[in-house]
Amino acid sequence: MAQPGLAAQRRFGGGVVTAMTSGTTTPARTGRPSKVRVIVAVMLFVTVVINYMDRANLSIAMPALSGDLDLSTAQQGLLLSAFGWTYAAMQLPGGWLVDRVSPRVLYTLCLILWSLATFFMGIVGGFAALVVLRLLVGALEAPAYPINSRVATAWFPERERATAIGFYTSGQFIGLALLTPVLSWLQAAMSWHWVFILTGVVGIVWGAVWYLVYREPRDSRANEAEIDLIRSGGGLVELAEDRPQERPRNTRGDVATVLGRKKLWGIYIGQFCLTSTLWFFLTWFPTYLVDYRGMDYIESGLLASLPYVAAVIGVVSSGLVSDLLLRKGVSLSLARKAPIITGLLLTTLMAGAAFTDSTALVITFLSIAFFGNGLASITWSLVSALAPQRLLGLTGGMFNFIGNLSSIATPIVIGFLVTDESFTPAFGYMTAVTVVGILSYVFLVGRIERVSERQPS
Repeated sequence: MAQPGLAAQRRFGGGVVTAMTSGTTTPARTGRPSKVRVIVAVMLFVTVVINYMDRANLSIAMPALSGDLDLSTAQQGLLLSAFGWTYAAMQLPGGWLVDRVSPRVLYTLCLILWSLATFFMGIVGGFAALVVLRLLVGALEAPAYPINSRVATAWFPERERATAIGFYTSGQFIGLALLTPVLSWLQAAMSWHWVFILTGVVGIVWGAVWYLVYREPRDSRANEAEIDLIRSGGGLVELAEDRPQERPRNTRGDVATVLGRKKLWGIYIGQFCLTSTLWFFLTWFPTYLVDYRGMDYIESGLLASLPYVAAVIGVVSSGLVSDLLLRKGVSLSLARKAPIITGLLLTTLMAGAAFTDSTALVITFLSIAFFGNGLASITWSLVSALAPQRLLGLTGGMFNFIGNLSSIATPIVIGFLVTDESFTPAFGYMTAVTVVGILSYVFLVGRIERVSERQPS
């Protein structure tokens, strides 16, 4: 009778699971796979809601804030873009941190610190101070989506990953759909200061919750069957087992790798074009409704929520349809790219808003466009599928860096394009950018397969 191997022990919540293994056996299964990854998806969802609430709160407050501070459209564009300057600049350092600091610790620090900066935006009342605090919020939110991608890659098998990404990404739109009317009412009932104070407090509380609850797969309550399901399905559970001191530093060659592949440039450019539409809604959309459509704060808050609702439907549909296609035997390339390209095509219908005076038609066109933006928003699944395994954080950082240059460009370009009488040039700009995104996914990305670190011959 063969001698059993060493006992492999792993924490299971508060207790310990012991599995007898030998050098030739696979990890023991403990019944049906647990569902801890569902809890992880919900936690990511809540975090994304808070993340985007703190991005959009300025746009909600801007009509009243700009009136109090007597800001020009150019100054409004500068303040709205301040987040993007540091958010984009810190993507590569953020990706570097994601490869070295555990999501439990890094996300906690980022959440609490950016929420403190948000809170103080409601305390100060000067233009310069608001710009500085907004720059801090952008810098501290920079690691957020690379952390989300890192967590999703470690916790979900490939056949579930797009659904998980679509679910937590929908948080950005669900939060905006539900909270935009609430924050608009709060501003009307009290003042724009309370928009920042309330959202800041919520983020600080959730940062503490994240630290208390989140664990990596092998340190969590997930049983061995769930760990095996994730690993066998392409989830990189081993990411959670690495130690920061064992990971080699990123070299110039690593940077050259993530900047030297056509496929990766395809998703970088595509993400810039996709998020340009998102940043229009996160910055100028409420001002457009109030200043160019003549609505009051309460009415604008209610109507502004409709495109976000449409985007929620798009995001959820995207992940479900993409993973369903994959389970039906459709190629990974088609399953991932079809919702993205279809969504971008729908986004071009935004141009219709420039050719009607009907508020109902304007909201309809913009809702269809934002549905398309949501449908296309599973682009992080391409990072998981294309990035070199050792460089997930660096690739995610570069992807988010280039993509979120739109958070700088969109507010500033629109601020200079629009006039006091017309918002039409803004819609023309957004449509042209979206077309570029479609061309990028069609002609640059090509087949979805993990990029090699070796230079192609």
